[in-house]
Amino acid sequence: MKCKFTTVLATILTAGMACTVQAANPFSDVPTGHWAYDSITQLAAAGVIEGYGDDSFRGDRLMTRYEMAQIVARAMAKGARVDKLAAEFANELDTLGVRVSELEKKSDNVKWNGSFLARYWHSRKADDGEIEKVGRKLLTARLEPTFTINDNWSGHARIEANYNGGTVEPVPTLFKRIWVQGDYKNFQVLGGRIPYLTNVDNGMIYDHELDAVQATFGNKVKATVTYGKTNRYDAVLDENSPTGGNYQAIEIYNDRDAKFTWGLGFHRWHDRKTTNLYEECGVSSVKIFEVGLGYKFDKNWSANGIFAWTNSPDAEHEPGDPPEKCSSESKRAFSIELDYKKADPAVKNSFGLFAAYRQLGHYVVIAPTYDTIGHGERGLEIGGEYVFAKNMIGTVKYFVGQKMPDEVGPGEVCQSAQAFYTEFKVLF
Repeated sequence: MKCKFTTVLATILTAGMACTVQAANPFSDVPTGHWAYDSITQLAAAGVIEGYGDDSFRGDRLMTRYEMAQIVARAMAKGARVDKLAAEFANELDTLGVRVSELEKKSDNVKWNGSFLARYWHSRKADDGEIEKVGRKLLTARLEPTFTINDNWSGHARIEANYNGGTVEPVPTLFKRIWVQGDYKNFQVLGGRIPYLTNVDNGMIYDHELDAVQATFGNKVKATVTYGKTNRYDAVLDENSPTGGNYQAIEIYNDRDAKFTWGLGFHRWHDRKTTNLYEECGVSSVKIFEVGLGYKFDKNWSANGIFAWTNSPDAEHEPGDPPEKCSSESKRAFSIELDYKKADPAVKNSFGLFAAYRQLGHYVVIAPTYDTIGHGERGLEIGGEYVFAKNMIGTVKYFVGQKMPDEVGPGEVCQSAQAFYTEFKVLF
């Protein structure tokens, strides 16, 4: 942070340095008609600012952080309330031997981030010989505050509003996420409505909000344990279902920035009180196992592969009809992806490209991260992202493949599926 001497004087005076001393002009290069003349002379008389040995002030020169900290320290010694300035220059003030109180350190303890997103989806899928075409557009505004509680704990939230061309989401759904987070050496804990993206599979099984408690242990090798409740299980529940299921998971994986990455995971979704899963499949829980591998060839190229499976359910149930055996595809999921570079929101003209072949069995994925391919589908997905200007990113994805049957028997065949997705995002 650099600024001119004269631009900080009024701030210090307004912050509580109520100088009333009248003095002659102490500096040869500050004319009496200068807009900051009164502030300069008052602060000089109070001993807050000093000139140079040749009686000059040099107010147009850019000042360093250390020089600014010296002025803040003198103002604090004179009783000025400069909490925000003290928080900003806390490290420099410590070097000068000036103690910054906890109140001053916390004066700027709320930080805000946010984004605007314009998104459009279009899909074309066959259903028993009929072609279904669906288009959807959505404008989203997000605010993401972070609250500092103490050296280890912080509070977080995501406030979101969506507009789809005619409907704004009702107020009760605006707080998409709200949680507290504790960060310690080799240990992190989250509690509340947390953001959760499964680590081993980069979100293939779950990428959504989760009402949960989550703990992560370790350094180079980590273990994440999650216990919570969610209304997402796309094969049996609508996203807006008022009921949901209990979710537990344990994932063991190495540093995601390592050249070679690996991971193992176990997930369980169940709820004996929710009838959706039982009516659909005759079971009250589904257990999912997975393994993931990744490799970075160089700074540009990387690849990863994930495989997940479940042994249940065995059959689907329709009221009044005998059970029908579930297809093997519905109990298997995998993704093989090749990536080239990656878009950096802070770097104009940076970009990233990917190509992947995926299969998302109905009962193996709960809330997958992908924008074009959903549960019960398999095929090729390609896409890319590009940074038009700093913090302005465009994304395009395309999927072509098949809808897989979730049962076996006469008439159960794969049907065609295509989807297109585009997004423009502004970060702030």
